[in-house]
Amino acid sequence: MKKFGWKVAMLALLAGAIGFSTPSRAETGQVVVVFTKGGFVIGIGGGEGVLVLRGQRYPFTVSGMSVGFTIGASTTKFVGRALNLRGPASIQGTYSTMGAGGAVAAGAGGVQLQNANGVILQLSGPKVGAEVSAAVGGVTIRLK
Repeated sequence: MKKFGWKVAMLALLAGAIGFSTPSRAETGQVVVVFTKGGFVIGIGGGEGVLVLRGQRYPFTVSGMSVGFTIGASTTKFVGRALNLRGPASIQGTYSTMGAGGAVAAGAGGVQLQNANGVILQLSGPKVGAEVSAAVGGVTIRLK
């Protein structure tokens, strides 16, 4: 009987530890970014944005460069979500495109980017201007 009681106590302790493990603290925020890009062969862009998380606004700057076939200029106002945030500072970093489809999805200029912190930006918005691009590049976000 003593042996059986010890096993039951261990199972209860293990079940308690699993049941009371802390939930993931990842959060989702709202993002608005205005990005202007232009160039010939080398595209250079920049802009500003704001992250809204827990009712607070966190302004940031955006910069990026792409090398490849780029001709023209465009301005895009992206709106969307920032997923897997672990506080406002986790939005900072260099982002690259996710998935095989590249940066622009079919339709209204959608983009999905991820940084080294695991934050995923899901953004969409119409372009204003004319730009043809077959380039791949990164975008860097820094809080102001």
